[in-house]
Amino acid sequence: MSRRQHKPRGVQNSPLVEAEITALTLEGKGVARVNGKTVFIEGALPEEKVAFRYTSYKANYDEGRVETVLSASSSRVEPKCQHFAICGGCSWQHISLDAQIRYKQQILLDNLQHLGKVQPATLFEPLTAEGWGYRRKARLGARWVRKKQQALVGFREKNGGLLAEISRCEVLHPLVGERITALKDLVTSLDARDSLPQIEVAIGDDEVAALVVRHMEALSAGDLDKLLSFAREFQFELYLQPAGPQTVHKVYGERSLAYTHPQFNTRVQFEPLDFIQVNQALNRKMVMRALELLELRSTDTVLDLFCGLGNFTLPLARQAAQVIGVEGDLAMVERARAAAHANGIHNTDYYACNLMSDALSKEAWLKHHYDRILLDPPRAGAKELLPYLGKLKAERIVYVSCDPATLARDAGELVHTQGYQLLGAGVMDMFPHTAHVESIAVFVR
Repeated sequence: MSRRQHKPRGVQNSPLVEAEITALTLEGKGVARVNGKTVFIEGALPEEKVAFRYTSYKANYDEGRVETVLSASSSRVEPKCQHFAICGGCSWQHISLDAQIRYKQQILLDNLQHLGKVQPATLFEPLTAEGWGYRRKARLGARWVRKKQQALVGFREKNGGLLAEISRCEVLHPLVGERITALKDLVTSLDARDSLPQIEVAIGDDEVAALVVRHMEALSAGDLDKLLSFAREFQFELYLQPAGPQTVHKVYGERSLAYTHPQFNTRVQFEPLDFIQVNQALNRKMVMRALELLELRSTDTVLDLFCGLGNFTLPLARQAAQVIGVEGDLAMVERARAAAHANGIHNTDYYACNLMSDALSKEAWLKHHYDRILLDPPRAGAKELLPYLGKLKAERIVYVSCDPATLARDAGELVHTQGYQLLGAGVMDMFPHTAHVESIAVFVR
């Protein structure tokens, strides 16, 4: 056992210690000071007094786990999921939904203040939607446990790399979340059960659900029959993935995955491994808010950066004169173009470009004039793009972010260097019961 893995003496039999909880980490752990040292305590909430036991000692902080809540926070609720204590798919189920969004909003504001040195003139009302059964995209791990003669399917445990033993998932769409046991039984029954590392899940707006079964070895005829029978019984579209993502192919089903924005009369077909926003109801609200913040005019030309399949592009095109979409993957760009055509939208154009590069000056799309800019970057943010955005001098920029830290960093650059003001910002609860924070901000010149 390595030094890093070794548990310091006394942890396993540590005595109960009382502590006052003052803050909450992104992982949902309470923060306390005990004997002058910070302790992160699993299961504790701010404004609580708890009795806990140490689980590890570090140089700069310690970790613990609640044994008894001596004085409970008004934000504490009973977790709905019976597996919450072990499963790492969620970390905030013991916090009320109202409190969750308040904590996330404070996380955004703290990041803007401390990292970006900026403060929004307006704090938007948080966007929320249904807190259960909302997740329509997931990668479920699969593992054959020889000692138990049973397969596990689901997410990893909270503390460790092993898969959690669960029978259902309360945040996954019910088409899959209520069938975890059936999936476990399916994998258990296969000859190739020891070489199936994961099952990708994707669900469209029309209650169309797809499974992508990753298999490391060729499937026997018997295994293929079992998979097909399972797909027929539960009405799944079934895909197999024998190697990399490019090998994904459909073996059962004739329905297509798609998501829609009824208020803009758009429909986008997608493949099960494509990136889409996981929360249908929240995504619709998010797109509506983004367009409202852009204050679009019928004469505007809009630049949509990190456009993907057109989640924002197509609704934008319903209200603006022209929309230019830019995305890093050429195949995705071609499919975005096809999606626009399928929706009868002809005022869009698309470019393939690595937007994380700092060598963009020769890009053709940067030669245009834009009245409005929308960007929805990955977690790394849009640092390399910001000098170019400053030169474009669009009147308004709406920035959608999945990481408050990189949003704050980029907000600081836009305000302090590129001549913009942070007109407003707010959070959107795309992933209830998790620490993920989706944010939106609008900048004006």
